[in-house]
Amino acid sequence: MAGNSAAPDNPLDEDGSLQSIAMKRFDVLVRGDGPVGCCLALALARQGLQVGAQKPAPRAVASDLRAWALNPRSVAWLEALGVWQSLVADARTPVYDMQVRGDAAGGHIDFSAYEQRVRELAFIVDAAELQRKLNAALAAAGIDLIGADDDATASLVALADGKDSASRESLGIREQRHDYGQAAIAARLTSEETHRNIAHQWFRHPDVLALLPFDRPQPDRSFALVWSMPAARAELLMACEPAAFEQALNEATALACGALRVAGERAAWSLRRAHAERWSGPGWVLLGDAAHVVHPLAGQGLNLGLADAQALARIIEAREPWREPGDQRLLRRYARERALPTRAMEQMTDGLLQLFAHDATPVRELRNRGLTLLHHLGPVKRWLTARALDN
Repeated sequence: MAGNSAAPDNPLDEDGSLQSIAMKRFDVLVRGDGPVGCCLALALARQGLQVGAQKPAPRAVASDLRAWALNPRSVAWLEALGVWQSLVADARTPVYDMQVRGDAAGGHIDFSAYEQRVRELAFIVDAAELQRKLNAALAAAGIDLIGADDDATASLVALADGKDSASRESLGIREQRHDYGQAAIAARLTSEETHRNIAHQWFRHPDVLALLPFDRPQPDRSFALVWSMPAARAELLMACEPAAFEQALNEATALACGALRVAGERAAWSLRRAHAERWSGPGWVLLGDAAHVVHPLAGQGLNLGLADAQALARIIEAREPWREPGDQRLLRRYARERALPTRAMEQMTDGLLQLFAHDATPVRELRNRGLTLLHHLGPVKRWLTARALDN
């Protein structure tokens, strides 16, 4: 929806021509052009609010190697927003089972959609394709797109501009931050065997490797790779020729998914844990990675961000008639609601990483026995899985 333009006191420039730019006013202005910001803008526009969204950056989304693991709650919300249905079939691959291996023989835990009584544990979604569909949905909804230098005001400014949020920095909001000294490598892979909609993950010292079933570039025989490890090791692997990288990868997976080959480029980024000291203030609120960053080992970063946006949209919709969207009491409700789920996920991912960071034999044996024990504790395993399916 288009924002209202305030009439300037003097509508003429010094040379007598009409002023070309007027201040745009919105109920909510969303800063951040990723999935979290786009979904929030779409949800609020459906409530009849005047919404401005950040103009997509001129980046080459086609080269984005990321693949998002979306849980059922995130998928259901994207469906309600009319975005999920527009994704082509090979851009979203269901995960029916997940096999997690430790770093010793016999250490494992398996999860299944059937055991959890859901259709899928997750969907693996092409990040670039999802972003394109979200951009198209913003345009179809008639939402005003605002550039970084455009003059605009709003009752509420929602900051969803990522882990290096310039907006958060400008507000002077500090973070509790811990750099892991690790990097994650992402790539698209093809395999000589079919993926059978099974996700695979290896927890061990000193790396965590995930193979996520995907139907691009080759249907039924592709995986999205997320491989986190010490930064120095990642730098060496990124410098390798494809054949050498494939050899290291196949040694790491012991050919559990067949021989793997890299299809295209590789990308890497540094890893950290972070939590903003405040999530809201007079007329502003933080969401997604601008508010919290977790290790990707559980694949829950985007799910947490989308849950933030969904909660904020619901709280704004249910607000008392006299409250503006930027009312501080309203925003504190959001911050309180999201505090526990995000802290719990931060602690779980950090705890798992620290558990597998030790290479001492007694610790290694204990954690692998723990994995196997958890595999046989059905009620506990179902409870843990439920937390990941709905955070």
